[in-house]
Amino acid sequence: MKQALTKTIVCFGDSNTWGYNAETGSRFDEKTRWTGLLASDLGSSYRVIEEGLSGRTSVCEDPLFEGLSGISYIHPCLMSHSPLDLVVIMLGTNDTKDRFGLTSFNIAQGIVRLARKAKATEAGIGGQPPEVLVIAPPPIGEKYIDTAVGKPMGTQCSVKSLELADHLAQLLQGTGIHFADSKEHVAMNEVDYMHLDTEGHLIMAKFIRDRVANILKG
Repeated sequence: MKQALTKTIVCFGDSNTWGYNAETGSRFDEKTRWTGLLASDLGSSYRVIEEGLSGRTSVCEDPLFEGLSGISYIHPCLMSHSPLDLVVIMLGTNDTKDRFGLTSFNIAQGIVRLARKAKATEAGIGGQPPEVLVIAPPPIGEKYIDTAVGKPMGTQCSVKSLELADHLAQLLQGTGIHFADSKEHVAMNEVDYMHLDTEGHLIMAKFIRDRVANILKG
């Protein structure tokens, strides 16, 4: 009996894909991160590749830190891991920072631009485009402004992140790009209100697993 081919998934995101632990300032281990849990849940017929980077934006060049714009990295990233079956993109949290001056609609436009670029690569099987799934991250909690991240993030970040999903859903219609909104399922922690805690990673893994299984079924 012929063995099924392994399906490859790239998870492209920011510190919540990298696995930042806001309580310790370190990284959650592989068994705690949602990407590691996703790989375990999906089993040996899937290969899950982590491409998380703290501070990553969809399209903005950060004036304070180097190399954080996803749009300039997505193509070589996907081609280096090809052939791919699916690209999961979860960004938008860092794009809410005051210093980028974007509205929630602008942030959605940037994420859609990034997703379209991923969809246009030849990183899929046989040089075809891979499937792309955009995840709207959980909104930033209002109390973030009173934590250590408040000053570097600036004001209105929680408002913009709360509005993001609706704009993404509208802009992704008819693109052939899959979309899922996590806010009714997953919440940020109660430390800085903009990162996943241990439970959040567990719930996120289950949330994304169900979407991945549906997209790649058969």
